[in-house]
Amino acid sequence: MSEKLPQQPQNEEVDLGQLFNAIGKIFEKLFNFIASIFKAILSAFVYVVKPLVENFKLVSIVLILIAILGYVYENFKEPVYYSDMVVKPHFDSKYQLSNNIDYFNSLVGSKNVVELSNIFEIDTLKAKELVSFKLEAGPETQTDLFTEYDEYVMSVDTSVVDELSYKEFIDNRDRDLLSRSLFSVTVKSYKRDVFSDLEAGFKKTFVNDHSKQKKKVRDTMAFIERETFLSELASLERIQKTYLEVLKSESEKSKLSLATGSGLPLQEEKTETKEYELFLKEQEIRRALNLLNITVAEENTYFEILSDFDKMGHRDKSLTRRYSILFPTLALFLFILGFLLVKAFNFIKNHD
Repeated sequence: MSEKLPQQPQNEEVDLGQLFNAIGKIFEKLFNFIASIFKAILSAFVYVVKPLVENFKLVSIVLILIAILGYVYENFKEPVYYSDMVVKPHFDSKYQLSNNIDYFNSLVGSKNVVELSNIFEIDTLKAKELVSFKLEAGPETQTDLFTEYDEYVMSVDTSVVDELSYKEFIDNRDRDLLSRSLFSVTVKSYKRDVFSDLEAGFKKTFVNDHSKQKKKVRDTMAFIERETFLSELASLERIQKTYLEVLKSESEKSKLSLATGSGLPLQEEKTETKEYELFLKEQEIRRALNLLNITVAEENTYFEILSDFDKMGHRDKSLTRRYSILFPTLALFLFILGFLLVKAFNFIKNHD
């Protein structure tokens, strides 16, 4: 007895074949589209580089000469020096710091050396040597980031914390400079030993009315909280003294009963006291009081200088000061731009 396998209808095989053919054509078009993009990029690159290759000797000689010219200019030009100061603002004085940096740059741009000398308490000759001011994010360790995120978690509602993970918190924080707690102030000057003279001026420019009001509110709240803690400690001390007097009284009664020599057993009820609980409560209040005093002592100024300006600045060797690289790069860019403009002009001129 022979068994016959079930055969699929012919029309179903045709449908599957057409489906696979259609999918194959879609992928083929996709690959061709991607290949055309790369081909266009390559063609554009070759079109731009072609004049450089055709005039390689001339371009090389010109670039070498311009690089030498830039090197000479770089060494004969007056050097620029820089130094950094790391600060930790308190009481929202970071906003005033940011405004001051912009204000200082505007004074440098307008060459208002008189105002600069008044602000930083330096002579006009030193103020004239200032080049620029820059505010950047200060250095932070991974531990600092975790600590800051933990403080954020403790300060907001639980539902908000669930919507903002640690990574999102760091990403959002990196987008906004003023959301940080440490800042680096970079000053550039033509004079190498002017930076240490600027600290006095910076110290007096951090403060504004908002910062003063915020510090005043903090100090008032700290005073009220400290008085509350001291009052609670005084109450605990009175309760402890009362317990000691009760225990002393019961001890004297016990001695008196024994001294009478009565044959009848005396059963006295001892007053239940909670000396250990009072001791734990006292330690808790004292820890909270110490923490409050430490916080007030650590944040008793409008800012902290974690790293001062160096007495002698470092020479600025950034790319913007490397003329031996900038000049050839600019010349190469102008050459390519000129070639493209000529080609565009000829195309427009000869277009019918």
